[in-house]
Amino acid sequence: MRKTRVVAAAVLSVVLIGLIGARPASADADKEHKLIMAEIRMMQEEQQQLRAVLLGLGDTLKALNVRLDADAGRLQKSLADQKLIVEGVAETTRILREKADETNVRLSSMTQELQSLRQTVASMPAPVPSVGPVPIGEPPAGDPAAAAPGAAAPPTTTPPPNVSPTQMWDRVYAVYTAGQFDLAVEGFQSFIRTFPTSPQADDAQLYIGHSLFSAGKYPEAVTALQKVISNYPQSDSVPTAYYKLGSAYEAMKQFDAARKAYETVIKNYNKAFEATLAQQALVRVQDKK
Repeated sequence: MRKTRVVAAAVLSVVLIGLIGARPASADADKEHKLIMAEIRMMQEEQQQLRAVLLGLGDTLKALNVRLDADAGRLQKSLADQKLIVEGVAETTRILREKADETNVRLSSMTQELQSLRQTVASMPAPVPSVGPVPIGEPPAGDPAAAAPGAAAPPTTTPPPNVSPTQMWDRVYAVYTAGQFDLAVEGFQSFIRTFPTSPQADDAQLYIGHSLFSAGKYPEAVTALQKVISNYPQSDSVPTAYYKLGSAYEAMKQFDAARKAYETVIKNYNKAFEATLAQQALVRVQDKK
């Protein structure tokens, strides 16, 4: 009986010792479990954050792709437009080159024709010089003989075969518009000698003045323009001749003479377009000496 009690006490002691030893081990396991769970939760949160970042990057990439597509479209359109512009410029350049070649051919032909006119002019007798300059301030009246008493009629030339006044005028005027003013002067002089009774004879004399003025030969231009006034007093070229005469005097700084010429246009040809130009020019030279 006593032995049984001793055994039972021993067993109880063993159980108590086991329980006492097992309690710290169970606490350590529980702590470790909590740490693992905490790490799992952190990883889950990080995973969610990463998922959100990836979704944001996906949206950004979509927007970037859309923008790149739009930029590519605009770039393609711009390149296409530039290509059209370049092609247009190339075509325009080609056309201009062809026109320039045609113009050069025409000028060469006109130069040859004027050379033949020069030879014709060289064989003519020298023209009789005019009696003197036309006074400025009064409009011319009467015929050329009355304007220059005693002046001989200008020499005439037999017209070249198969050349009409219109054809000759067109050729000489083309030389004038091309800026070859010396040749133009010779051509218009030859026109007057060849077709002295042509309705364009006064225009030819006027364009002699224009050509000399454009070439900077102002004294010669004055003489030529005075011939328009004296030789063709009833011509509609007279207002223009007076205005251009004033311009030539102004270029030579002879402002008194320039003012008189402008005033003549305003006074005697007030309905002509040149009267408006003369009023503007008169303001410009009014106080110059």
